[in-house]
Amino acid sequence: MANLFSTYLVPIAIGAVAIVLLLGLVNMMRGGSPNRSQKLMRLRVLLQFVAIIIIMIAVWVMKG
Repeated sequence: MANLFSTYLVPIAIGAVAIVLLLGLVNMMRGGSPNRSQKLMRLRVLLQFVAIIIIMIAVWVMKG
C-alpha cells in the first residue's frame, strides 16, 4: 500500500499541480481571459489540497 502511494499517487498529484500552475502562468503571460486564470487558480488550490492529503496519507502508511 505504501508503495502505491509513494510510487504512483504522490508524483501524479504533484504533477497535476505543476501542470495547472504552468497553464495558469501561460494564460497570464499571453494576456488570456481573467476568468480562465481565476478558474485555474481555484483548480490549483484544490489540487494542492488533494496533494497534501495524499502525501500525508503516504507518510502515515509508511510509518505503520
